[in-house]
Amino acid sequence: MYIHVGGEKIVRTSEIVAIFDITIESSSKLSKQFVVGARNRKEVEDIGEEEAKSIVVTSNKVIYSPISSSTLKKRAHHFAAL
Repeated sequence: MYIHVGGEKIVRTSEIVAIFDITIESSSKLSKQFVVGARNRKEVEDIGEEEAKSIVVTSNKVIYSPISSSTLKKRAHHFAAL
């Protein structure tokens, strides 16, 4: 199954490792270091022109999504229940 994470981007549910609210970036030193490392490796993708509301970590990239983390989690749980 796939989840729409914003813009024209869809991600395979099996590739999703975690979904975080964007505020984790400023509240956690470890998460900030993780994102900086991903940016240095060019593994970060910004979706759309809207302000990011969540961070989706997949097996091979970090995606900044304009969709809230709660909405993305609901979508993920919907497919997990099928």
